[in-house]
Amino acid sequence: MMDSTQASTRNLIGIYEKALPYSQSWQKRLEMAKNIGFDYVELSIDEDENRISRLDWSASQKQELQTIAINTGIPFLSMSLSGHRKYPLGSADPAIRQKSRDMLAKAIDLACTLGIRIVQLMGYWVFYETITPQSGEYFMEGLRWGVERAARSGVMLGVENVEGRQHISSITQAMDYVHAINSPWFQLYSDFANLCALGYDVLSELEKGKGHFVAIHVKDAKPGQVRRIPFGTGCVNFVDAFNKLAQLGFHGPFMIEMWNDDAPESEQIIRSAYIQTVQYLQQSSYGSIQ
Repeated sequence: MMDSTQASTRNLIGIYEKALPYSQSWQKRLEMAKNIGFDYVELSIDEDENRISRLDWSASQKQELQTIAINTGIPFLSMSLSGHRKYPLGSADPAIRQKSRDMLAKAIDLACTLGIRIVQLMGYWVFYETITPQSGEYFMEGLRWGVERAARSGVMLGVENVEGRQHISSITQAMDYVHAINSPWFQLYSDFANLCALGYDVLSELEKGKGHFVAIHVKDAKPGQVRRIPFGTGCVNFVDAFNKLAQLGFHGPFMIEMWNDDAPESEQIIRSAYIQTVQYLQQSSYGSIQ
């Protein structure tokens, strides 16, 4: 698994599963991540029913993936539960709310089996539905239920600030939920590119989350555009963001969030993103502890 010396001297750097070629086997995908230099992979449970079905994997299927992770030396440290966009905690439909809770419970169980420490929740009350006055209330009820469930299993839930301003779009807003729920098992899994895309002051927003970050998404963005922006071509000032996080004492994992859609050059794209991230870290205050 991770080299203990390496893990103690710098923040871990992970890669989102959906940046890796979907058509390849888990073995090849994890080997690719390892060869590039990543420390871990973030598992995706998105809106695709094939990925949602992972929540119902048999014990042997879970064991198979765990064995591959051990043999390749690339663990699954975190999980993105973006399937909640399709089945949101804040839905007006009680059947969908129950489905959402079932997904969260199964995600926590899967995390326990695979050794995943963090389940990332997206800060959407609902996504495809019209927001109502009850949407936020249902969302909070679901969060409280989920945090209790996660706490019993020793799994961390981290909420992401998303790109829709009518939802949890800032760290300031996310902290309202952290304070309201008031549990060590519910913290921030923040994305500074989303902040930049919406025009927030990234550094002051990061300041608001001091002491509550469990992981950070790393990607670039443009105003109103948060996906598939090549590193260095958007609005994100990576060195300033990393300087601020270092100043705040953040030593958790950085997860590079990318979507390569099985592009033939995906390995080169991922490798370039890894190299650029390491360079940005070295240029920042983290460089003195890398």
